[in-house]
Amino acid sequence: MIEQQNPASSNLQRPRSPRVPASFEVQIEGHGADGEPFNVRARTVKVSHRGATIVTDAKLQPGMMMLVTPSFWKALEAEVTGVWVNEADGRQHVGLKLIHPSGWFART
Repeated sequence: MIEQQNPASSNLQRPRSPRVPASFEVQIEGHGADGEPFNVRARTVKVSHRGATIVTDAKLQPGMMMLVTPSFWKALEAEVTGVWVNEADGRQHVGLKLIHPSGWFART
């Protein structure tokens, strides 16, 4: 279910480190909230050392696990931390936490 709230809402997990504007394409894959597998392209709008906010139409919900593959690196495991519709652009935004402690810089 998509939460129709601002990410500042208390029921969404806040990033542990600051996120900065950055836009690059990622491939995301996993199983959606409807149980159906997905493998789609998405775009980041903000990133931090161990997470990102992406824009996607995939049916996701907090707590779901997925693989995120940036065009410049390998697949990284991530957890969905929040899903909301952005009031400014009307699109679904998804907060992700990368599981590896090194985040985007994971070597293994």
